[in-house]
Amino acid sequence: MPVSLQVLYPTENNTTFDHEYYTSKHLPIVSEHMGPHIDKTLIIKGLAGGPDTPAGFHVVATMTFTDQASLDSALAAAGPALEDIPNFFSGQPQMLIGEVKG
Repeated sequence: MPVSLQVLYPTENNTTFDHEYYTSKHLPIVSEHMGPHIDKTLIIKGLAGGPDTPAGFHVVATMTFTDQASLDSALAAAGPALEDIPNFFSGQPQMLIGEVKG
């Protein structure tokens, strides 16, 4: 059964997010260490939370995996990616692991 890992970077508490660093430095680190286990990746830069509403997240990164074993392998290799987070985000990211339904 396919599973997903979402990493959400909230805008609350005046957090800062360096989009240039994230794109040019962090994503290659993720690709190098976790990429062999990832099926698909989707990166969304938050623009709004609805009409006339600020975005609640700087970025939402969604990675899908063919099965739980692939996700487990990716998480086991994620150390360098996790250690890199303070280089572009001033807060604590949220994570959601889920079953892909569609």
